[in-house]
Amino acid sequence: MTAPIVLETDRHLKWSAFDVLEKWLMILCGLCLAVFTVSTLIDVVTRESGHALLWLQEVTSTFFTYGVFIGASVATRRNDHLYLSALTEKMSGAPRRFFEVFNRSVVLLVGLAMVWFGWQNMMTGLGSFRMPSMLPMTYLYTGIPLCGALVALFSLEQIVNGLRNGFAAPIGDGIARDTGL
Repeated sequence: MTAPIVLETDRHLKWSAFDVLEKWLMILCGLCLAVFTVSTLIDVVTRESGHALLWLQEVTSTFFTYGVFIGASVATRRNDHLYLSALTEKMSGAPRRFFEVFNRSVVLLVGLAMVWFGWQNMMTGLGSFRMPSMLPMTYLYTGIPLCGALVALFSLEQIVNGLRNGFAAPIGDGIARDTGL
């Protein structure tokens, strides 16, 4: 039996429909970082042996880039990234609600900015090419607006569910109590 992807203490902030997406994003992130690590090792070995493979640097940077952006998006859903929880954990009532919504709204705006400017960067990348593959830079930049869309989506999910169910983790009987303790 495997552990659930979402901790019960966080369930009140999540829509179960996104659990499968989160699981696949975590798998993809792990895969990207594994390929990045292996390709870096092979790159170092081939360079040190005097038989460098230039395309390995391209593979390495691509998988690193996608690993970072996929990881940032899934970490947003898990409240492990771009979020200042220490500030709000000690608060309760209306001040906590305000700062929880404010924090997540800032992250939502960052996600939307990543979509907007990432899309522009992606379109500009059609005129630039990677060496030695000569593929357009667009394929490398695509991760930016995708990450932004996921960050915005996961932030919106937490804002809506936090306003509905409270932002404090459930205590004991599963009822969220905003006591500040």
